[in-house]
Amino acid sequence: MSKGKRAPQPRREKIKEQQAIAHAREKRRRLVTYLTAGVVAVAAVGAGWWYNASTSRSEEATGALAPITVQPDGSVVMAKSGVTAPVVDIYEDFQCPACKEAGRVSGQTFKNLAAEGRAKVVYHPITIFSQEPTRSNSVRAGNAARCIADGKQWMAFYDLLFKNQPGETVEGFTTDLLVRLGKEVGVTAPDFEQCVTSQKNAQAHLAYSQKIRDEQKLSHTPTVKLNGTEIDNGTVFRPPLLRDEVTQAAGRG
Repeated sequence: MSKGKRAPQPRREKIKEQQAIAHAREKRRRLVTYLTAGVVAVAAVGAGWWYNASTSRSEEATGALAPITVQPDGSVVMAKSGVTAPVVDIYEDFQCPACKEAGRVSGQTFKNLAAEGRAKVVYHPITIFSQEPTRSNSVRAGNAARCIADGKQWMAFYDLLFKNQPGETVEGFTTDLLVRLGKEVGVTAPDFEQCVTSQKNAQAHLAYSQKIRDEQKLSHTPTVKLNGTEIDNGTVFRPPLLRDEVTQAAGRG
């Protein structure tokens, strides 16, 4: 070997060097892929959060309430004169946390649809719980609601019941509280307090609850039906989707 010339690199060392270069190149490629995927994932999560937030935003009141009529059976109809369809039936329990949340998110949508003449909305307060103390809490609240014949006063009382909903493991909706809530919303019926404290309508409320559960085959509350067909809760809890479904039904009518 002449002086000044490097000895050829052994074949094994060349292979190792090539492998190291290839490994480094692959590592850089994976890093770029991971970073790109991460950006896409973050964007997707952000878009999902924005979609959920935007579709769960409650509506503002668009005007005065549609006329409200308390029916002899305990149901309550909210509709403009002459509006008979589509019919939105709302089955709920004053003790039900999911019903409270549905009211918070979509309650104004139901009121707006009725006020706009786009639907006839029918409320069906029932007792679906069998365990205590939730069952008795629900019955006392349902009885108290039946002690109000004025539609606007009933709706104000209805809203306040859900705002004051007790926990599921404690005694709540005491008769004293229910009387106070009635006074707070301006119930004028002279026999309201006696009706609440005596639970005058408790048995009628329970009988109606059983009838509705059997006829409608209810397994949960809230249950919302549009012309007799249950609306998926994923729609019930998203005001824009709920509005679209009801208005489309109105258009078909």
